[in-house]
Amino acid sequence: MPASDALLVRTTLLSLSLLLGSQASAGTATPAAHEGYVGAAACADCHTDETAAWQGSHHDLAMALPNAATVLGDFDDAEFTAHGVTSRFYQRDGDYWVRTDGPDGALADYRVRYTFGWYPLQQYLLERPQGRLQGLGIAWDSRPAAAGGQRWFHLYPDEPIDHTHALHWSGREQNWNYQCAECHSTDLRKGYDPATDGYQTHYAEIDVACEACHGPGAGHLAWAQQGDAERAADPRRGFSTRLRSDRAQWLIDPASGLPRRSPPRREHTEIEICARCHARRGQLSEDYRHGEPLAQTHRLALLEPHLYYPDGQIKDEVYVYGSFVQSRMYHAGVTCSDCHDPHSQQLQRSGNAVCTSCHVAAQYDSPRHHHHPVDGAGAACTGCHMPQRVYMVNDWRADHSFRVPRPDLSVSLGTPNACTGCHTDQDAAWAAAQVVRWYPDSRHRGPHFGEALHAADRGAPDAAAQLLALAADSTQPAIARASAIERLRPLASADQLPRLRRLLEDDAPLVRAAGVRYLEATDLRTRVDLGWPLLDDPVLLVRIEAARVLAPVLRQQVPERFRELLTRRIEEYAQTLYVTAERPESHLNLGLVASAVGDAAQAEQSYQTALRLQPDFAPAYANLADLYRALGRDDDGEAHLRAGIAAAPDSAALSYALGLLLIREQRLPEALPQLARAVALAPSEPRYPFVQALALEQAGETDQAREVLREAVQHHPNDADIRAALERLAEK
Repeated sequence: MPASDALLVRTTLLSLSLLLGSQASAGTATPAAHEGYVGAAACADCHTDETAAWQGSHHDLAMALPNAATVLGDFDDAEFTAHGVTSRFYQRDGDYWVRTDGPDGALADYRVRYTFGWYPLQQYLLERPQGRLQGLGIAWDSRPAAAGGQRWFHLYPDEPIDHTHALHWSGREQNWNYQCAECHSTDLRKGYDPATDGYQTHYAEIDVACEACHGPGAGHLAWAQQGDAERAADPRRGFSTRLRSDRAQWLIDPASGLPRRSPPRREHTEIEICARCHARRGQLSEDYRHGEPLAQTHRLALLEPHLYYPDGQIKDEVYVYGSFVQSRMYHAGVTCSDCHDPHSQQLQRSGNAVCTSCHVAAQYDSPRHHHHPVDGAGAACTGCHMPQRVYMVNDWRADHSFRVPRPDLSVSLGTPNACTGCHTDQDAAWAAAQVVRWYPDSRHRGPHFGEALHAADRGAPDAAAQLLALAADSTQPAIARASAIERLRPLASADQLPRLRRLLEDDAPLVRAAGVRYLEATDLRTRVDLGWPLLDDPVLLVRIEAARVLAPVLRQQVPERFRELLTRRIEEYAQTLYVTAERPESHLNLGLVASAVGDAAQAEQSYQTALRLQPDFAPAYANLADLYRALGRDDDGEAHLRAGIAAAPDSAALSYALGLLLIREQRLPEALPQLARAVALAPSEPRYPFVQALALEQAGETDQAREVLREAVQHHPNDADIRAALERLAEK
């Protein structure tokens, strides 16, 4: 790569840093005038019913200044002990205070700056230096005492948390400015300053008010003051978009007896606006534009094993949207406001009536359908089709995939099911047999996308074929197809490319983005041939994935017009990373793209910045060592790996990387303990025991190598490399 081009990329990355560094000095979160925003009070005169419904809602109470009306917790000199620390909650000079262990482990007094949430729990944001607001790990259970509430409790009761733990209230993972603020206030401006690692955060309104969903209201106020003819000429009524412009009815299809939307849904604006906050996602832009697809400003989390079960049921907290887009209801045209009042957030009707407003009650709200006593828990539609999981100790959340219970999948995939969720004395096989008796000809049994995802997770021999078939099946949810492509990447082969090419032109941005990421497993020529058109994709998420995957092209001799386009897209990708510049992961990714374009100095600086932000961030140590290896500086790489192991002793990846480095340097006796340590720390990683066995064989420890492989086969029965190595050694 010519030096001038390396300088261009380096200047792009550094200019963004300087831009962010020029912001005002950090301070606490405050209200500020935001262009075009007029506030909820300006809406109330005309929209009295909507305002009355919103007041007292979860959106209205998402965040508030602490006072006698907003603080629910007991601050009457109350004490609560958790993890060996006794915290005290009290009032002083009209303010609310907490005495608890701080970042150094010592007890200190912290002022409550805001209340956070309302029901079934309320958290409290404490002030820290440099404009940081931190969510206290002790929360107030706001349920009635009869339901177990009206008490202090710790959000991590089973995790021993002290001031050194990543989840301690004072740490980066509990920072409101990054983790929570965007979705609990209106038009939030984070104001992060990388030079000081501090914030000056502003919001238009403290809570989730009218303009959080509808967008800036100044244009609407101007529209309202015009004459009838002028108002009629603007269907958006002065807003940049309309949340729901196609009012629909749900009719019963006489042939199937199922609800049918009339007219069919033509847009997804309302759902996409809700998804901005009601989704597990990462932020790509602070310039949110109401009405645009989520992928223009956020990256949706896919069906990753730590977040979802293989069949798509919720596991970790994923905030509704990722479940909802799997559902038949979503694909039939159901929107959030079909079930929920958008202003009060309450259900439009109570109990089963919210479902029978579309589904025929005589057919579905009947023992002939649900096979349970009327008015019992088993007769509730949500009991079978929206099973709940509890998060944050007492907050039950319903799975919005509206799935038909599949205990047969529980038998084959190990997934939960609604039946044994209630009938805890029975197993999945019993439930599966019961469902077959009730519905012998059910169209809801049969193949499921979860089978392909599960095959990949367990390393099944035919996993690649199953994943490719799922990815290409346009009748399946886009989130499942994209998840299949993600799992296909480690299994990439040349024969998959013809089908993958079509996926790069798929209608779903999630599928296109995953397809571009797949190209990372191919050679540079294939990346260019298939990925280059995606640099001009209309959706930001797809463009930046293309830029990241194609970044190594800048090392080649490329015509200037192509170089200019790719450089602009790499700049766009860098901008998305600087949105979360307080996170070490962002600087790790900046380092990776700088390394990809051949700018070793910028890569080193980015990795060092990640470690400055989080000294125990293992991936930065590993990538620094890899960079030093490429530069012929293995001595520096070894020093950083050893420093990383000292800072992050639980990192298997660092011990593995150090073992490989020592093998390269022919220091096999030193390498073997590091490889053994990696295997012990991460028994689910198949590559570690495979390499350990090869190293043991090289050291003449053949018997021990066989034993390592035998144990590895128990954990990874479908891993071809492990099996082949064991068969080869068995012949010795």
